[in-house]
Amino acid sequence: MKRREEDFLRRVKSAAAACCFLFACSAEAKKLKVVTTLSDFASLAASVGGDRVDTDALAKGYQDPHFVEPKPSFVLKLHDADVLIVAGLELEIGYLPPLLDQARNEKIRPTGAGYLDASAGCDILDKPAGQVTRAMGDVHPYGNPHYWLDPANGRVIARAIAAKLTALDPAGAADYAKNLADFESKLKAGEARWAARLAPFKGAKIVTYHSSWPNFAKAFGLDVVGFLEPKPGIPPSPQHKLEIINLMNAQKIPVILMEVYFDKKDPDFVASKTGATVVVIPPSVGGEPAAKDYISLFDVDVEKIASALEKSALEKKK
Repeated sequence: MKRREEDFLRRVKSAAAACCFLFACSAEAKKLKVVTTLSDFASLAASVGGDRVDTDALAKGYQDPHFVEPKPSFVLKLHDADVLIVAGLELEIGYLPPLLDQARNEKIRPTGAGYLDASAGCDILDKPAGQVTRAMGDVHPYGNPHYWLDPANGRVIARAIAAKLTALDPAGAADYAKNLADFESKLKAGEARWAARLAPFKGAKIVTYHSSWPNFAKAFGLDVVGFLEPKPGIPPSPQHKLEIINLMNAQKIPVILMEVYFDKKDPDFVASKTGATVVVIPPSVGGEPAAKDYISLFDVDVEKIASALEKSALEKKK
């Protein structure tokens, strides 16, 4: 009799364990799959979506987002996605449209319910006037696509993500609202911290390699007066390097800002002729290990720029 009771209890426990496993699998299956073109949007989606979403970025933070190499695995990710978040402004025009054709997922096409263009509602700079031609370099006709490098735009994007996730998953509305509020609180604290760190250098003139930083410069009061690239996407020629050297020497510009994915040879050459400091910073989450999310990306970038300008100011006093 006792043995039969023990067998019965063992079967009940096994059945309960199986139910728990199936319940866990069911809960897992309900997560929204969010695919983003940039790691920055994946970070924002993870902050807002929390445990209710799985996020995956196509481009890594250390890659040039203009030239992402399409992979077969991207097609599978897009096929299974519930949400696709893109930078828009034709940043992904070189690789994303063919991938969407192959993925055959109507939900995440531009007309689908799961598609989100993160640029909507953001402060977009450098909108060209008149006709854009290839002779102008890699100019984006709808404006500069590096707008996520302004924390204020990060707030706009996070709110848009919360609205999109809530529309697709109404049961998670309270979670998304709470997560968004938590993120905005951290972002507000970060904005105060970053503004204070760069306040002594307001109006400082800098040169950048590519035009990736207009939103960042506007947000923190920096003045970009020149580019190593003579035109967007065009490597610096000897003549252009000479022009930049003359400009930097005349205006005593202390910093050349460059992205992690460009060759440092030309910036180092210009720095050797001007005494400037080359500051290599990530423009996206994951561009270096310390930039592990959207908040820490600005912590890293602000500190590197402030340290370089601080060092320059101290040397001038000697």
